Amino acid sequence: MNQEATGRRGLAQRTLDALITTDPHQRIRLAMAGVSALLMLGCIGAMHLVAAAGLTYPVPVYWWTLACGAGITTVFVLIRSGASRRFADPSLTLFQIVYAIACNAAAYVIAGPARGIAPPILAVIMMFGVFGLTPRQMVGVALYGLVAFGAAGAVVQWWHPAWLSPDSQPPALSAAYLVMIAVVLASSTFLTTRVHSARARLRSQKRELAAAVEQIRELAVRDELTGLPNRRYMLEMMRLEHARAQRSRQPLLLAQLDLDHFKAVNDTHGHAAGDVALQSFAQTVHGCVRASDLLARWGGEEFLLLMANTHPADGTRLLERVRATVAATPVALPGGTQLSLTVSVGLAELAPGESTAALLQRADAALYGAKRLGRNRVLLAH
Repeated sequence: MNQEATGRRGLAQRTLDALITTDPHQRIRLAMAGVSALLMLGCIGAMHLVAAAGLTYPVPVYWWTLACGAGITTVFVLIRSGASRRFADPSLTLFQIVYAIACNAAAYVIAGPARGIAPPILAVIMMFGVFGLTPRQMVGVALYGLVAFGAAGAVVQWWHPAWLSPDSQPPALSAAYLVMIAVVLASSTFLTTRVHSARARLRSQKRELAAAVEQIRELAVRDELTGLPNRRYMLEMMRLEHARAQRSRQPLLLAQLDLDHFKAVNDTHGHAAGDVALQSFAQTVHGCVRASDLLARWGGEEFLLLMANTHPADGTRLLERVRATVAATPVALPGGTQLSLTVSVGLAELAPGESTAALLQRADAALYGAKRLGRNRVLLAH
């Protein structure tokens, strides 16, 4: 019994997928087309009630029903087959609205005394355009609607073919209907403009918010003085690179760099000069390291350099180049003073099973070993 129920549910699901596809975007488009089709079916039902009540001839209603059905079928086939994707609007919103207005104008002609239902139906049709069309498209639709209903009103007022309902409509009533239709078209165009403007403002505010969030994120992980990643970001990257190195068994190096005698720079030249020196040092080192290396300000005059997939010999050569470049690059201070800097570096390679805290501690110990040996040197931890 359960297997039969499951089989029936599976068959129903497969049938539904065959009708409306499994593509979520296509399903949304078909759902919107389905809403339009329900509106059209309601109008068809209303027209058949009008014919059944003897207010109009049934034959024009039958032909009108076929035309409406052809439009519904065409939209479904184009969307379901994917052919509508070749158009700028895969939902075919403009086509559906234009076709619905034409059917509504035709219903106005053949509905006889019940043609007063046309303006409210037109208002519902135009609501689809308020949210689905651009202001320029809506202006075109409104002008098209005025022409269509103007022609329909002329047919009702001055042309009386044998198949049309035999009612006579006073010119004043025809004018009133046309005024109602013009109001519906104009108000729909105005609403479309307002909705479009509101959407544009929302998009602009969304972009500004995204930019502000990105700026806040940058401030959270970026050192304001040097522009380098800060301590928080480096800690996270150390954790990630540590995990990757442990999995892949690739070498991982961590270097701690410290400017020599930096306190004397601040005491002699002032903190503003110290800031200039830190900025210049960060730019110099950043220009020496590879794109795959991560340089961050750790705090004060201390910096960390994380080098993934790098053997100690290669890392030492790179850091020696950094050290020599820093020593050979004087810093221009405000007022024309030239300041020479040197840097001491402690380098450590991640050992199997070693934590990031232990790795950092060994790099720090190697740094202080370089200081004790006379500064301006690179020392590899063992």
